[in-house]
Amino acid sequence: MKDRDQDRSERRKLRAMYKELSTEVAAILYELDPLHITFDGIAPADEYEPEAGTILPRLRSCSSVDDARRVIYEEFVHWFGPDNAGSESDYQEAAERLWAAWQRSAQVTESS
Repeated sequence: MKDRDQDRSERRKLRAMYKELSTEVAAILYELDPLHITFDGIAPADEYEPEAGTILPRLRSCSSVDDARRVIYEEFVHWFGPDNAGSESDYQEAAERLWAAWQRSAQVTESS
């Protein structure tokens, strides 16, 4: 019984951590606004939540900022098409910041 309770507790911690990370990823994308969809900073605060939701699970397969940039770019192409997504290099800062957030969350997970 103790193991089951411990497993549940760990799952709750992971869900909470990934929820926070998803919020952070969406906030980074909102701040950087790679599609330039905000006008004078006016856009719904959750504007990039769907994209964050598809980027985050794919970060698990990344091993570098370059991998993260590729994933972010691929997701923006998927969501908005290649003409609107721009070039992969446009996502460098987003990749650096998302990769740093991902690395911090991995450290928290390992220390839990």
